[in-house]
Amino acid sequence: MFGARYGTIARKRYVTIVSGMRRRHECPRCRIRSVRRLSVGIWHCRKCGYKFAGGAYLPFTKLGETSRRVASSFKPAVTEIKPETVEEEKPIKKRGKEKAKVARKPQEKRTRKPKAETGEKTEGKRTKKSGRAASEKPT
Repeated sequence: MFGARYGTIARKRYVTIVSGMRRRHECPRCRIRSVRRLSVGIWHCRKCGYKFAGGAYLPFTKLGETSRRVASSFKPAVTEIKPETVEEEKPIKKRGKEKAKVARKPQEKRTRKPKAETGEKTEGKRTKKSGRAASEKPT
């Protein structure tokens, strides 16, 4: 497959990774060795049909096993809340000046005023066409 390339250490490492990836693994749901890799990080149990995300080459990574162990060691403390001790929630005061939002009537749709006709010029105002004041005359 590789010939004389890449060195023995890299080829041995490749063989261990690929052989571990292609063997059957234990399903986390039904506990039967029938999990196969579908694509990178996606694993599928052929027995129960359970599909789950895992590592790229193994369904369970070392970091995932460690985090699972740590998470199982922390069990949440169950505390009872007596109805007499429960306080009502107080409104939170916001900082700064904030105006209360008031519902406003929908405004009428504004329409543009009709444009002045092209030949018509207004006195003292500039027109878009010429760019000069209307009282000025071209020289």
